[in-house]
Amino acid sequence: MSEHFGTLSDGTPVHRWTLERAGTRVRVLSYGGIVQSVEVPDRDGHAANVVLGFADLDGYLTHPEPYLGALIGRYANRIAHARFPLDGVTYALEPNNAPNSLHGGSRGFDKRVWDVTPVEHGLRLSRVSAHGEEGFPGRLEVSATYTLDASGALRFGYRAVTDAPTVVNLTNHSYFNLGGPGTGSAGGHELRLAASRYTPVDADLIPTGEPAQVADGRFDFRTARKVGAGYDHNFVLDKGVTDTPVEVAELHDPASGRVLTVATTEPGLQLYTADHLGEPFVPGEGVALETQAFPDSPNRPEFPSTVLRPGAEYRSETVYGFSAR
Repeated sequence: MSEHFGTLSDGTPVHRWTLERAGTRVRVLSYGGIVQSVEVPDRDGHAANVVLGFADLDGYLTHPEPYLGALIGRYANRIAHARFPLDGVTYALEPNNAPNSLHGGSRGFDKRVWDVTPVEHGLRLSRVSAHGEEGFPGRLEVSATYTLDASGALRFGYRAVTDAPTVVNLTNHSYFNLGGPGTGSAGGHELRLAASRYTPVDADLIPTGEPAQVADGRFDFRTARKVGAGYDHNFVLDKGVTDTPVEVAELHDPASGRVLTVATTEPGLQLYTADHLGEPFVPGEGVALETQAFPDSPNRPEFPSTVLRPGAEYRSETVYGFSAR
């Protein structure tokens, strides 16, 4: 089911789609592939929205920087100094997070209107990213399929092909607050991560070198504990890259009983505690668990490759499951 949600300044209409299955209701925008809301029940059966979002299109246009619920590409996270080498050519990107490139540039996938086609229990979003868009090489045909499975889990399936060598790293940028609207900081949520290592970063949040052991310190979420604050870091998932999604994280809100599980094919997960969120939200009101390749991988041959070549297909899948206890 779709409805008109607003109109961009150039006259392009934006639509909102509603998906509902097994107690989960999700609303998705054609603008930015944004997941506007995800409603799931608590331990007492009371449903509430557990992701941060705006009530109208103007909210997303006026406050683009948090990337609330958006489909991120061509490259999620940061690329150092807004450039990378590929096959002997250095490609320059926009330093929209100076001096680095962040989330695909100032007009990344999160600020594009996607073509939306209904599929069984979900939607298929697609677009063509032209050669040179935001500085990235290659004409990229990309799709993202959002579906609800029989358990009410939200599945993201990403696919892309290119006509020239390029780099690709896609994710969803939802911020979760399992307590629901108006419950304040999500820092009291309990998080478990199947990650024995993380990538230390410099002041610009660029990895400084080889991954480090979490070593029973503040980065050790191998046993569930409160999230707290002060995180915008990539965790190296113990499972590595997999062909099918493997569960890597669990987020639990003791107050409501709601539980979020994360399964993915990706090698990394960016934990972002949103300490700098502004009005109408409060700092730390949501926790982002972004499944993805590592930051700055195009400049780091020791990291899992994000290069996509003609004749190959980029494939990535992440599943957000919901329950209560």
